[in-house]
Amino acid sequence: MSTTPSEKKLTVLGAFADRRILVMLALGFSAGLPNLLVFDTLSAWLREDGVSLEVIGFFSLATMAYAAKFLWAPLVDRVKIPLLTAWLGHRRSWMLVAQAAIMLGLWLISGQSTANGLAAIAALAVFVGFSGATQDIVIDAWRIEAAEDARQGAMAAAYQWGYRIAIVVAGAVPLLLAEAKGWSFSYAVMACLMLIGVLGVLGAPREQKHVIRPIHTEGVPARPVLDVVEWLIRGAIFAIGALIAGAGLSGNPTPLTFLTTPLGSPEAFGLAGLWKTPPVGTLLQLGAVILGLAVIVAACWPIPRTPTRPGAYLSQSFGAPLIDFFRRHRGTAALILALICFYRLSDFVLNIMNPFYLDLGFTKPEIAEIRKVFGTIMSMVGVLVGGIAVARLGLMRSLIIGAFAGPLSNLIFAWLAMQGHDVRALVIAISFDNVAQGFSGVALIAYMSSLTGQGFTATQYALFSSLYALPGKVVATLSGRVVEGSARAADAGGPLALLKPLFANMTPDALVSGAAKTGVSPAALGSGYMVFFLYSTLIGVFAIGLTFAVARKTLASESGPDESAKQPTT
Repeated sequence: MSTTPSEKKLTVLGAFADRRILVMLALGFSAGLPNLLVFDTLSAWLREDGVSLEVIGFFSLATMAYAAKFLWAPLVDRVKIPLLTAWLGHRRSWMLVAQAAIMLGLWLISGQSTANGLAAIAALAVFVGFSGATQDIVIDAWRIEAAEDARQGAMAAAYQWGYRIAIVVAGAVPLLLAEAKGWSFSYAVMACLMLIGVLGVLGAPREQKHVIRPIHTEGVPARPVLDVVEWLIRGAIFAIGALIAGAGLSGNPTPLTFLTTPLGSPEAFGLAGLWKTPPVGTLLQLGAVILGLAVIVAACWPIPRTPTRPGAYLSQSFGAPLIDFFRRHRGTAALILALICFYRLSDFVLNIMNPFYLDLGFTKPEIAEIRKVFGTIMSMVGVLVGGIAVARLGLMRSLIIGAFAGPLSNLIFAWLAMQGHDVRALVIAISFDNVAQGFSGVALIAYMSSLTGQGFTATQYALFSSLYALPGKVVATLSGRVVEGSARAADAGGPLALLKPLFANMTPDALVSGAAKTGVSPAALGSGYMVFFLYSTLIGVFAIGLTFAVARKTLASESGPDESAKQPTT
């Protein structure tokens, strides 16, 4: 049946006029608050108290849990919280426990002194980071299980709004409070602000009935003593794999040095010094992720021809979600995973934007004000429009629009490069880019949410969210090389020199300083940036092709993924 414009408007209003949207605002806020507090804001406290930058760098480990949260997501899917689960349901009970842990950790941090409690602060920061990542896992799972696919865009938009508000609060309010009342008071207030998330949990409706998939141990004998020994051995191997993979996912070699120090090599046999030096460091990080995951797989793999209960539990806890996904999406699973990996890649490679703005001649205050004010506002607009689009157009059509948004926004920066130091052009470019990123982000979140299967929501979504950012870590390291290599090629003559006349009319101060540092002419550096933005656009074009390839298999019958895909498989 066709839908009239008025009916579509009501559909959109219906998607947002729901108490679950207010709940998601509160939960988004509680998710964003600890993320910044355990490192960025905490580092300001530590530096003010005279802690060295080297020591402060170790505190970045507190954020590693966010990159590796898929490792304990199966526990969130399977383990019930005594008493609370019966009262609140599976997901809300986990949320409440995670929020209580975050509040406790922040409160305890507020009572520490950097003079004699630095180790305690570090341990508590890791504890808060782990609790915050756990909260993220369960909030995503509740969001998916508490609302139908058509409402996922609105739910994701509300979450993003709350999260971004929390980032602003966690980045500014603690500094202002610390100036007036001290850091201890500041962190105590932040702990109290987590009550917003608690209120969200208490006001949230119970998710759809949670299904815990059974672990099949039929015919596997119980061996109490040997099982305990096997659990310990598998747990140790799993922890080693998690540390190796975490070093790669977070870009921080400290977990690796933790493993190699007992072997007599505090610098991980020389690898730590290369960890952040592209391109070798990028390959090392990717290799660490692959090796770490391989070790984790080995820890979970059943013993050949010797079935055991630990082997059955681990292999089914981690293997069953993957088997379920590939079974439900037979024929398209590989395409879907490729789409998740490449969908936002054209955005992730833009990791040299601040140097680009500075090279164009913009001052630091100009960049900060425009990015913080216009960027934040337009990002939230993009998030809202993305939520409306999912409700009104459906998942796949919104995903297709979002796929086009990324490459188009990159072309806007190519236009900005030709304008030079023009504040109005910078406002236009940053505004367009943030709207596009906000829209495409919501579309991807809603689409990934639709891919999860009943009983595996937390595990599968955590895997998707970790997977989609991984290729960007690898490809983004090439960005600076593309710019400088293309600039030198343009100055040397050849095809790229044909781009230099495009920069004849830019403002006189644009690209002069950056060109001098690179050893090329300003027009050649402009050509380098032009090639880079065209290169990033081509990456986005590949994502568009993947989106259409997936869409052809799903849009034939309806505008979104089949709701029946969420039902348990037999």
